[in-house]
Amino acid sequence: MKKNVGILDTKIRIAFAVVIAILYFTGTISGFYGIVILAAAVLLVLTGLVRFCPLYALFDFNTLKK
Repeated sequence: MKKNVGILDTKIRIAFAVVIAILYFTGTISGFYGIVILAAAVLLVLTGLVRFCPLYALFDFNTLKK
């Protein structure tokens, strides 16, 4: 698994996931779609921490500076 997610991309992913989690746990988003969005936030955190995004690999995209 070759890293393809840069530092700025990681920070944006984690910040976006935190906002989603706050919206979910305050009840702003709820129900089935809330759970789906929360699951997407978990994926954002995971791809940010591992610094590998399968979609980036699929489209040969890279935000990691060499």
